[in-house]
Amino acid sequence: MHAALEIKCVKELIDMIKSTNTKVNTDLVLKACDYAIRYHGAQLRESGDPYYSHPIEVAKIAASMKLDQSSIITAILHDTLEDTVLTYDDIKREFGEHIAKLVDGVTKLTKIEHQPEYIRQAESFRKLLLALSEDIRVLLIKLADRVHNMRTIKFKAPEKRIRIAKETMDIYAALAERIGMQKIKLELQDLSFAELYPDARESILSRLEYLREKGATEVENIVHELSEMMKLSGVNARVYGREKAPCSIWFKMQRKNISFEQLSDIIAFRIIANNIEDCYRALGLIHSHFQMVPGEFMDFISIPKDNGYRSIHTVVIGPAQHRIEVQIRTEEMHEIAEFGVAAHWVYKQGEEYKTEGKQFKWVRELLNIIDNSEESADVLENTKMQMYYDQVFCFTPAGQLIVLPKGATPVDFAYAVHSDVGNHCVSAKVNSRIVPLQIQLSNGDQVEIQTSKTQTPSPAWEKFVVTAKARAEIKKFIRTQQHGEYLHLGRAILAKEVRSFNAEFTDEMLIKHLGLFKKNSIQDLYAAVGEGAIDKKDILTVIYPEQYKKSTQVVASKSNNLLQKLKIKRNKTANYSADNKLLIKGLTPGVAVHYATCCHPIPGDQIVGIVHQGKGITVHTADCDNLNNYSANPEMWLEISWDKDSADESYIGRIKVVLTNEIGSLATLTSSIAKDHANIHNVKVAGRTEEFFELVIDIAVRGSKHLNNIITNLRSKSCVYSADRSKF
Repeated sequence: MHAALEIKCVKELIDMIKSTNTKVNTDLVLKACDYAIRYHGAQLRESGDPYYSHPIEVAKIAASMKLDQSSIITAILHDTLEDTVLTYDDIKREFGEHIAKLVDGVTKLTKIEHQPEYIRQAESFRKLLLALSEDIRVLLIKLADRVHNMRTIKFKAPEKRIRIAKETMDIYAALAERIGMQKIKLELQDLSFAELYPDARESILSRLEYLREKGATEVENIVHELSEMMKLSGVNARVYGREKAPCSIWFKMQRKNISFEQLSDIIAFRIIANNIEDCYRALGLIHSHFQMVPGEFMDFISIPKDNGYRSIHTVVIGPAQHRIEVQIRTEEMHEIAEFGVAAHWVYKQGEEYKTEGKQFKWVRELLNIIDNSEESADVLENTKMQMYYDQVFCFTPAGQLIVLPKGATPVDFAYAVHSDVGNHCVSAKVNSRIVPLQIQLSNGDQVEIQTSKTQTPSPAWEKFVVTAKARAEIKKFIRTQQHGEYLHLGRAILAKEVRSFNAEFTDEMLIKHLGLFKKNSIQDLYAAVGEGAIDKKDILTVIYPEQYKKSTQVVASKSNNLLQKLKIKRNKTANYSADNKLLIKGLTPGVAVHYATCCHPIPGDQIVGIVHQGKGITVHTADCDNLNNYSANPEMWLEISWDKDSADESYIGRIKVVLTNEIGSLATLTSSIAKDHANIHNVKVAGRTEEFFELVIDIAVRGSKHLNNIITNLRSKSCVYSADRSKF
């Protein structure tokens, strides 16, 4: 039985090759089939079929994509390195080095098989991307492999089917779209959709069947009318109607939050013209005969998509007042739309399968994102963001086109222009008007980015950017800055502790113990202490075992005294010495030092630091009630004080104001704050009656003295019933 299957599989492959690419050496293909059959031997798939049937089926899919000889042979051998005793050198000797490299590129990483699933997935994707950056055929074969695996997924366990389908939808269908392989993308999406949302798919299929029976004549009539229109005007073109895939219908229903009955473009009509001139003539005929729907016209011939897709899209009120979508393109554009990059080499024979030029800019950007992603989870999250999106077309003042995902902001635009522009972005003008950096851009916007050499990325940007490049660059900057600031903190913490028992402290004393703490450098060790990942007492116990042991009682006593001093009534000042405290200097809020939102400390307040593992130091006011939560952990406490230059910066102070409910009272309040050279950061209405309303206001101030002046001046206003500092 297996012998008959073997003959059938190989014959079908050869027939497919002969019908799509006559330049392929079928003798070499037969040799590759022989190797796959011999080395996979008695291996079986979960379906019970011989394993060799899978690589031969993958080769058939590759042949249907009109790929070259090397791609087809690689498809046949793609699992031999991973699943058989065949080696890289064996393949190199028998089939050549270029095929050996392709097979290696498609092969999964075996060395990470015992890692958690998300790490295996991320690292396999990392290797795939690095390989396709050298030769795009690696991806084409991997897509063919995934198509066949999805076609036969029913033989796998249910939990595996869900995981594989999700990975296919998130990664492989997105990659297929990125290289313009619409046909492969739709099949992968639909096969995944069937596993992830089987009930929804069945419901859509049954409704489509009903529409086919009810509207078959209507579709034929529209095709006939459009064809006659082209013919009478001398436009040589063929017209046909195409039903959208169930998954595409489902995605649109979800995106627009509408029901199936509300969809008006389930059938799209295509006009395939002889040349570009006829495409625009066809467009003119459509728009002159039918009313165009505003906002639904896109010219991807004039402005092609990044993946090479070219076509004209328009929606009109067609025959019988039905809203119909029409796509107009040439035969070559149609082939490229269906087969993407694979079609490029059919039309441009002799070119190498290299990922160079504008069309593959996304590959280089993904590689850059991977370089900037420290964690495997970040690799997957960022690359998914980068690959799958609806596009917005914006322009620089010089007219350069910048293509971004829908929902992109000026910060995303800045990073798309260049990483340095993003890193130094201070403001933006959209269509000559200054706008907030988090505003969403629209099609046709002209965006001008203002930069400053002193500007650096803000951690807050990460909350609203949507491109993976912007997010990766911001994370890279924060990581680098965090490491530097944790290093500064860690060195200061250790030096302070050593001074407490009058011992000598040098870098050399720590270097010989790096291996014990599993660190490669003294800088990494200091950073780990500053981050809270390594406890200062563990290091000091190793370096000064005797001195530190003797001082433990003294240190504990000091910690307890500090705790006692801080158990005071609110608005009273803790009276403890400022000597030997760690100064908060040169550290960026939100990076290594975090100002507690429960008490809003500002310069002038007595403060205490709480060291949190992996987060650095959180600064609290000395009278913050939440400090009671840490009373049982004195090792987390750190005596700190403001640096004398702290007042040169701005900090968020919070006040609570009760204001009379009368005309002009709010204007009086804001005017008073402005006269004190302070900026309102946030306002919240905490309560309201007919006579009064209570406001909680966050104000950017230089310190407690500045805030007290603001409060004093507010109290002098007749419309202000009360004004007090609020720490909660």
